[in-house]
Amino acid sequence: MATITVRVTEDEKAFLGQMAKFEGKSLSELLKTITLDSLEDTYDAHVGDLAYAEYLKNPQSRPLSELMAEYGVDE
Repeated sequence: MATITVRVTEDEKAFLGQMAKFEGKSLSELLKTITLDSLEDTYDAHVGDLAYAEYLKNPQSRPLSELMAEYGVDE
């Protein structure tokens, strides 16, 4: 497993330590999960914005049942 070093002030370290304790996680696990969750949310929002911009170019919609059948998803 790789290691990443992050430099923080003593006050920031104390705050992060308290937040880890509050969440019931290790400091490493807190930083990992919060960072990845935040990045995933940012990515999802960006992809959504791109999809919406594409939709605005040609605003057509299809029934959900048609899409589910196309992708083989049972209702």
